[in-house]
Amino acid sequence: MLSGFSQEETIKTADSLSAVGEKTAAIELLKSLQPKSETVYLKLARIQQANGQNEEALQNYKMVMKKNPEKILTSIDYGELLLETGKLDMADSLFSDLSEKYPENAGFIYRIGLAKEKKKDSTAMRYFFKTTIWDSTHQGALYKTAKYYLKNGKSYNAIVSARSGLKVRPDNVSLLSILGQAYSASLQFEKAIAPYEKLVALGEGSEFILGKLAKAYRVNSQPEKAIETYKMMLDINDMNSAVHSNLGALYLKTNEVEKAQQHFTMALLIKKQAVDREYLNIGLTFKRMEDFKSAFENFESALKENPENERALLERAIAADAYFEDQEAVLNLYETYIKKYGESGRNDMISVAKYRISELKSEMHQAK
Repeated sequence: MLSGFSQEETIKTADSLSAVGEKTAAIELLKSLQPKSETVYLKLARIQQANGQNEEALQNYKMVMKKNPEKILTSIDYGELLLETGKLDMADSLFSDLSEKYPENAGFIYRIGLAKEKKKDSTAMRYFFKTTIWDSTHQGALYKTAKYYLKNGKSYNAIVSARSGLKVRPDNVSLLSILGQAYSASLQFEKAIAPYEKLVALGEGSEFILGKLAKAYRVNSQPEKAIETYKMMLDINDMNSAVHSNLGALYLKTNEVEKAQQHFTMALLIKKQAVDREYLNIGLTFKRMEDFKSAFENFESALKENPENERALLERAIAADAYFEDQEAVLNLYETYIKKYGESGRNDMISVAKYRISELKSEMHQAK
């Protein structure tokens, strides 16, 4: 049997060993102590838990609680480890008992919710909402409730919950993400920008967040920032066809037609589904460059992919109009469009086609 002084020295030595990564040696040293005090069992449990020896740690936490049932912090550590190791019924029971003793403790209510959530128990959300009643700033519960609201289409409630938590912890990345998504879902894209930008500044610029931020910039008429953000997405995954397509549209809007063409082409090469939209967009870039032959060929390709693409059908006629010498052939292309969409198509496109049909017929008549 070691003296109290020597036990204390042994515990200090074990602490030092654990601190420098010699956890196994620390554990063996503590195990050698006889009899073991409450302090020794607690030290053993914590070092074993840190060393991944969860079953042994659970047993030693139980020994501490057996010696001192009122040791609440140890009960919490024990319950957390039960949750972590999937012993959900035991965790649920433990935190339920603690909640009965301390009914106003929001942390115990929250942990009951976690146990039930992991058990796929539909009552879990009830405990998360109850947690926020006792602690309106509880970060975990506010995240759970805000996420629930967002998932169920209640964007305003999600915004309120997320902002409540962010008042206390402005850098809570989970709540910043929910806030940005809730603003986006409610079409408040201008407000969505700030939380997304903060997430990127905090090193949380995932492909998902960057995509949301780029869209917010785009909708708020900030094409330059949208372009830079989409480029950041390509640094993560340069095979994202949607990003290339969005970049192409933005470059076309800013009249950088060669860059637009490059990105539309990349989108076309990446996609394995119907690509009529990309052929149409590439054709439009050639049209802007006044390369009407290449434009015509791409509009033809778009129609091969999707014969129901109204815009491609009209643009094919317009491209032919610009470089075909055979007016009869051009007239036939416009009439093909009118035959298909004369009653169901877009009014502005129908007007263009009818106007050129009239002009072409007049020119051909005068040439006779």
